[in-house]
Amino acid sequence: GAEEPGMEAEAQELPLGRGGEGGSPAAGRSPEGDERRDPPQASVSNGGDAESGKELVELKVIWNKNKYDVKFCLDSTGAELKQKIHSLTGLSGLPPPQPAPLAALGRSRNPYSCLLGLPPAMQKVMFKGLLPEEKTLREIKVTNGAKIMVVGSTINDVLAVNTPKEAAQQEVKAEENKKEPLCRQKQHRKVLDKGKPDDVMPSVKGVQERLPTVPLSGMYNKSGGKVRLTFKLEQDQLWIGTKERTEKLPMGSIKNVVSEPIEGHEDYHMMAFQLGPTEASYYWVYWVPTQYVDAIKDTVLGKWQYF
Repeated sequence: GAEEPGMEAEAQELPLGRGGEGGSPAAGRSPEGDERRDPPQASVSNGGDAESGKELVELKVIWNKNKYDVKFCLDSTGAELKQKIHSLTGLSGLPPPQPAPLAALGRSRNPYSCLLGLPPAMQKVMFKGLLPEEKTLREIKVTNGAKIMVVGSTINDVLAVNTPKEAAQQEVKAEENKKEPLCRQKQHRKVLDKGKPDDVMPSVKGVQERLPTVPLSGMYNKSGGKVRLTFKLEQDQLWIGTKERTEKLPMGSIKNVVSEPIEGHEDYHMMAFQLGPTEASYYWVYWVPTQYVDAIKDTVLGKWQYF
């Protein structure tokens, strides 16, 4: 039962030989011989890796009764914001895919986002009017907490609905091509012959401008009364106001918008909003400044309607 002399010293020497330079199991290695390494620290970024180091602005994006709190680069353009909105709106509506297909796709968190999200061409993004795609958020003075209103339907929504609206528009255009110019027709001449209103807004020929922040005023309606157009973008409504009353129309209820330059005054247009299925439902407005015509059509119908 007696220990042999020298065994204790031999046992003490073994860690010295295995540990290298006088190390011990607690110094650099685990008892099993594996090295102890601290786990790498994960980097944290509020705006994503691509936005680290850039000035971010906090936005509230509102679409289809959904609200998204977004941090976005202040020096990004309106077009880039539309891409962000496309990805945001594509992250809800279907359950996430299984890991295998997700790994195969690699590029998107949700492979169905192309169907669920709002493609940029189908978006009406509004911040103090339609958001210009070519300008940065800094240039249009977007600040923290700004509300970004988004209107539009996903591709799935569009495909699920028949297209009588498009067919009606094509029929209207075909009929217009057969007829004489609108401004020569008797029903319009009685208004146009009154001449240009004294208080009509000034026009700029050959220029396209965004909608002004004030209502478009000083124009005539079909009865020759004064009319003003107010675009309530945050409510997605067009208000048509006269001396007697104000009609508040959801922009989605307006089937079509047609316009034509007034002969002899090509810097002004006559314009009609189709409120029902036939031409009888047209609401006519005369002496619309030409620089706002395209902006009115884009705001009411959305650019995606032209594709």
